[in-house]
Amino acid sequence: MSLLRARYSYKNTGLLLLRIGIGIMFILHGWPKMVGGPERWAKIGANMQLLGIDFMPEFWGFMAAFAETVGGGLLVLGLFFRPVTVLLVITMLVATLRHVSAGDGFGGYSHSLEAAILFFALYFIGPGRYSLDKTLFPNKNRKTFQV
Repeated sequence: MSLLRARYSYKNTGLLLLRIGIGIMFILHGWPKMVGGPERWAKIGANMQLLGIDFMPEFWGFMAAFAETVGGGLLVLGLFFRPVTVLLVITMLVATLRHVSAGDGFGGYSHSLEAAILFFALYFIGPGRYSLDKTLFPNKNRKTFQV
């Protein structure tokens, strides 16, 4: 029973494992898009038309590939964590909208929607103790309370 009453003393380790696992998966998911070049970026970026944005599809496609690939790497490192999670939430919401509008059904859009929810929650949770953000940008003004 004491295991059930644990104070989650390994939450920072859990956040590290989550960041590493999801970050690597997004690097692997985004890398083919990143190296796909302007033709692939234009195809990906064309999805922005669903939001009424029909200019510069190569740029938007590159940004999606960048968010997944570089964002995944920064997620692993816990560096620029909040901006990265915002970029990944937006990217995953656009991916969700694309799958929904294509009629792909729940199985088609569930992965991107789940990822958007995950990144949205991580925005509020933060990267945890084992991150470069914590090391490089310590918040000296924050009062910490032990529970």
